Amino acid sequence: MKKVELELRSLASTIASSNIWLTKNLRTLVEIESPSDDPAAVNRANDFVAELAKALGAKAKIHKQKHFGHILELHFGPQRSKQKPLLLLGHLDTVWPMGTLKSMPWREADGRFWGPGVLDMKAGVIMALTALRSLRESDALTRPVTLLLNSDEEVGSTVSRPITESLAGESAGVFVLEPAQGLAYKTARKGVGEYRLHVTGVASHSGVDFDRGHSAIREIARLVETVSGFTDPTRKRTVNCGVIGGGTRSNVVAAEAFAEVDVRIAKASDAARVGKLFRSLKVTDKACRLTVEGGINRPPMERTSGTVALFKQARQLAAELGFTLDEASTGGGSDGNFTSALGIPTLDGMGAVGDGAHAAHESIVIEHLTPRTALLAAMIATT
Repeated sequence: MKKVELELRSLASTIASSNIWLTKNLRTLVEIESPSDDPAAVNRANDFVAELAKALGAKAKIHKQKHFGHILELHFGPQRSKQKPLLLLGHLDTVWPMGTLKSMPWREADGRFWGPGVLDMKAGVIMALTALRSLRESDALTRPVTLLLNSDEEVGSTVSRPITESLAGESAGVFVLEPAQGLAYKTARKGVGEYRLHVTGVASHSGVDFDRGHSAIREIARLVETVSGFTDPTRKRTVNCGVIGGGTRSNVVAAEAFAEVDVRIAKASDAARVGKLFRSLKVTDKACRLTVEGGINRPPMERTSGTVALFKQARQLAAELGFTLDEASTGGGSDGNFTSALGIPTLDGMGAVGDGAHAAHESIVIEHLTPRTALLAAMIATT
């Protein structure tokens, strides 16, 4: 039997013995509700994780924020090293408002842990701490590791993006602790864009002065049809108008209307093309005016050679740990999109296996926690 196999099995055994620690701290973190729009709540989650990390020898740096929770930067392992650090990337904010625990309490049932944020992505955070704890106990944490936990990922990463990109630029690779895609690690994600169309028309009484009116609603309806046609399966581009609104009453020709549009692109080169398409939009009724705002705010995470090399390494380690690891891509974005776009090898989906992110049935599968945490630890130790 190879020495590496013995070491991996020993590592997996160490992590398995940490199940009580993992479960206890995961439950506590899930029960610290932390919606993106409640900075104080996110900071309570920050404080809890920071205390766990300090007990593991980490040095903490807090990036204080006014409108979001603080951003937590944790440094593990030797800080004076010729090796570049690895960046473990996650977030502590969730989509769930305060009070969700009343209807979605933490529970264990059907081989799963349930609760708001357990999958996206508090399990990934605790898995990372468990992996680092096990490596430290095994004297196998021989390189610097940075764990960055953002506070605004679910609402666009506007304040955390510069910090993420700065740390990524100093790192040898990035491991993103987002949920798995099924059982797979993610090697590609689509880029994300948001556009807002606003039409100003001319109001009039629809019964008395119908001909004097110029309907903004009618124009926005035409525009929605046009932008829906920007979807291009050959480019793996999707365009979805998810929100529309306008008008005041049924007997008034509408003077205002708007549409909010989601765009997903697979290639960075498509961003300029999409921008040109939206800038080319025009109203049919010359008495109406159109304004277009927005753009691509999260570049795609493309399947680069560096990311593929990380995945092949992970697949080999998974096989030595006794399970099969697949590769996947997804239409959703993460903070890994930013790091990959900088050319830093980025492997995503290294968190928990489960279902129901952003949904009432959010849960993780317990049986996958130990082997995937062992794989994360092995990747940290061997990259």
